[in-house]
Amino acid sequence: MVSIQEALEIIEKNISSVNREIIPIEDAIGRVLARDYIANYDLPRFNNSAMDGFAVKVSDSGKVIEVENVIYAGDRVEDVEVREGFGVRIMTGAVTPKGCEAIVPIEDVEELSGNKIKIPDGITLNSMVRFRGEDIKSGEKFLSKHQQLNGYSLSLLASQGVTHIEVFRRVRVIIFSTGEELKPHYEKIEPHQLYNSNSLMFHGRAKELGCDVTYLTIAKDTIDSLKELIRESLNADLILTSGGISVGDRDYTLQAFKDVGMDILFSKVDIKPGKPTTFGKIGELAVVNLPGNPLASAVNFEMFVKPAILKLSGLSGDSQKVKAKLRDDIILKREKDTVILGYFDGEYFTKVEPQKPGMISPLGRFNAIVRTSRTINKGEQIYIVLLRDF
Repeated sequence: MVSIQEALEIIEKNISSVNREIIPIEDAIGRVLARDYIANYDLPRFNNSAMDGFAVKVSDSGKVIEVENVIYAGDRVEDVEVREGFGVRIMTGAVTPKGCEAIVPIEDVEELSGNKIKIPDGITLNSMVRFRGEDIKSGEKFLSKHQQLNGYSLSLLASQGVTHIEVFRRVRVIIFSTGEELKPHYEKIEPHQLYNSNSLMFHGRAKELGCDVTYLTIAKDTIDSLKELIRESLNADLILTSGGISVGDRDYTLQAFKDVGMDILFSKVDIKPGKPTTFGKIGELAVVNLPGNPLASAVNFEMFVKPAILKLSGLSGDSQKVKAKLRDDIILKREKDTVILGYFDGEYFTKVEPQKPGMISPLGRFNAIVRTSRTINKGEQIYIVLLRDF
């Protein structure tokens, strides 16, 4: 049996990112960059006006000057020059003309008759001018390897004329469950049977984490049935199973994986709930066997499967930890590494009550977890793991 920290270190050490592919930037939301991106162009590409206003000389502060031209965004300005005693009307984003020392916003100018304007006192050099390269300089890294992309990232890529990018491909996850007492949610069940909720939970969470997910079926409680499903899953990056890893008469899952060649890296974790959790590898294929109890399975998905998926995806496997105050006492009957589900409202962490390993209802009411091996008192400041996608 390993500790939680030892389990996390084993997962980190034994999982590598998946390989890469090139995709159009329009399809890149949520994907993870497989290399750094370096700017080809300065941004802005030229000095330009930050306001609708007038390009002027600083020496004309407080004077009446004549407006002799107008520049719109996208206009060429090679033949336009600002001279003392004269100004040029200019629009936001337009190239600043030769001789421009400042931009005076249109609302600060008194417009007179005959193309004359009076500009205010105190005009400062380069006021309201955006300079070439002040945002991004050519040759500068503007997006980093292992960064997950969002809509704002696409804006950066488009600003550099990037059409296709190199990303880590989506992680392929295959899920199946064991236990003949389980039935798929779309079938009728007998009074002695249960619906299989775990596989759908894993399917949903893996999809939320950006994976391509395949759900096979519920394996019969025989070694041959299990080995057949395992062999069908060998093209995945991660096999995730639930149940059949305890010590019951029909708990054949671990033996079936061993027979197919899995190297077991740990088979029990000193954690409450969810001790019978196994991690191993078949070649480069990662395998996680989680307990059958839904709440215990959910806890260990967040603790061990999520970091594995993030590492495979090219992201850091580190959890997103935030400070919180504890709403009520958390009392442990004995000092054992325990993971507790709760709800974080931005200030307080409140334990979800009740929560037992076989329960499902708490899974709809938590957005964070806390790990502790001691009693924690009400009002104490703690570190919680906030689920990234909440």
